[in-house]
Amino acid sequence: MPSSAPPPSSTVPTGAAAASKRERRKEARPGELLEAALELFVEKGFAATRVDEVASRAGVSKGTLFLYFPSKEELFKAVVRENIAGRFAEWNDELESFEGSASDLLRYCYKVWWERIGCTKASGITKLMISEAQNFPELTLFYQHEVIQPAQALLRRILQRGIDSGEFRALDLTHVAYVVVAPMIFLMMWKHSVGACVPEGAGFVPEKYIAAHLEALLHGLCAAPHGTGVVPASPLSPSSPPPLSSSSL
Repeated sequence: MPSSAPPPSSTVPTGAAAASKRERRKEARPGELLEAALELFVEKGFAATRVDEVASRAGVSKGTLFLYFPSKEELFKAVVRENIAGRFAEWNDELESFEGSASDLLRYCYKVWWERIGCTKASGITKLMISEAQNFPELTLFYQHEVIQPAQALLRRILQRGIDSGEFRALDLTHVAYVVVAPMIFLMMWKHSVGACVPEGAGFVPEKYIAAHLEALLHGLCAAPHGTGVVPASPLSPSSPPPLSSSSL
């Protein structure tokens, strides 16, 4: 008489296996919710994104979402920490261990930023903040504290490293840090606005733009008089910070 027991290869899960699968699913939910939230925040903006849309895209109920994130504001903060703010410890460690000149470090900084933030969906967060900052002052202060201030501090450390080594001249670190970050902001705005509508092959290549900006930043636009290696002084007021020049980098 044939046996009625299921074959050894049966895929019917045991109670323990099913419980383990549910537990793994539960552990994955915060990440799935953050991914869905990032996509919707970038697509629609903060104000227009509804938490039930986030829950639906993540495949859970709105009630489940609120188990992990008590409000849309807290969900947004978690998205920022997951994709940008949480990376500063890693970037500071890389700065400490980097071997090379300050110019090389600055080049590496742009490369890493583009690969990990600029060319990803996370770059849309900055465009969102620029668009909606005035309407959400609490989130703006959060972003200032969690992203802008650490970024400024990191860039000032890179510039100070060049000054201390004699590679860079003494600079107005705060304002030159804004010069360093300016092309990053431009690229994020481009990617999520005009650039999204420009046909491929229009001639703009982000990597080449970054390289061109670096050359202008590190070597300036003014040609040094032949044989002197000295860039002519710019007609700045005495209180203005000195310009960057090829002779001091």
